[in-house]
Amino acid sequence: MAIAMTPVLPVPPSEKRLNLFERYLTLWVGLCMVAGVLLGQGAPRVFQVLRSLEFGEGSHVNVPIAVLIWLMITPMMMKVDFGSIRNVGRRPRGLLVTLFVNWVVKPFSMAFFAWLFFRVVFSAWISPGEADQYIAGAIILAAAPCTAMVFVWSYLTDGDAVYTLVQVSVNDLIMLVLFAPLVGFLVAGASSLSVPFAVLFYSVIVFIVIPLTIGVVLRHWLIREHGKQWFEESLLPRFAPITIMALLATLVLIFAFQADNITGKAWHVALIAIPILLQVYFNASLAYGLMKWLNVSYSVAAPGALIGASNFFELAVATAIALFGPESGAALVTVVGVLVEVPVMLSVCAVCNRTRNWFPKEATA
Repeated sequence: MAIAMTPVLPVPPSEKRLNLFERYLTLWVGLCMVAGVLLGQGAPRVFQVLRSLEFGEGSHVNVPIAVLIWLMITPMMMKVDFGSIRNVGRRPRGLLVTLFVNWVVKPFSMAFFAWLFFRVVFSAWISPGEADQYIAGAIILAAAPCTAMVFVWSYLTDGDAVYTLVQVSVNDLIMLVLFAPLVGFLVAGASSLSVPFAVLFYSVIVFIVIPLTIGVVLRHWLIREHGKQWFEESLLPRFAPITIMALLATLVLIFAFQADNITGKAWHVALIAIPILLQVYFNASLAYGLMKWLNVSYSVAAPGALIGASNFFELAVATAIALFGPESGAALVTVVGVLVEVPVMLSVCAVCNRTRNWFPKEATA
């Protein structure tokens, strides 16, 4: 007796969504901007004292902001498994495209776009001194590839989580070596500012080496003591509220320090966003196009394009403050980068999801 079989239909994947903070990051940044300006104008002496606290005379590394940055970055570094790098040789093309866009194209394209807009296109509204600061801030922003949020973007585009981890890990290692010389070279070449290498060196130590070392040590120790599943599924999620509060507190401090400088420059915020948006879409398109040309699989191509487009804005903000001060135009540019990050990256995610059929399933990276 034949038994009729009901065909099993594939279950559509559940819709992937950002959490409340990630979805409205631009709104929270805007609210922190307003709160910071109000507090800075209402209690200028308090924030003057906070601004004067530095790690040693002449270091320009603000203590309150450094502590907050550590609270933000260290949990991110704890997610990075450098042991995954040993698998790079299996599928090298996707990683090579990512590194090419991040370190050969992105910093230089941002320097060009910043120079073009702030020196030429917007010269009627921006003074030469302001242009120098804005160019420097844009370069610092572009020279720091994304570390944390890229895991969110990869998740939203069905990216290969392991390969994304490889891309982030390699970028972090390269950032230790190239971030300082790239920033120093490009800022000096695209503006009339000179970057004190000692201060830039302090920034790399304070904002990359220290949290990276702490993160790696804690990761290995905690996994050894409690297991990888407990570490990734139980412990790491507990850091999310701390990271969020540290980010918001940092933004409040930055805008409080910049209160007098920013109140008359709302128009400049809109102008600053234009070259940042242009270079984000340019680099995302370039990375995605190269991945398609090289027949890289979609699960690698999508996060690769997103890594090439997004920025490690926590590091950029801290470095701009250390180099030029919390009230500087350079610091303002890096904060504008935070403002545009989420809506822009969500639009790139949407494009990737709608074009996944460009990449054949059997393609290999």
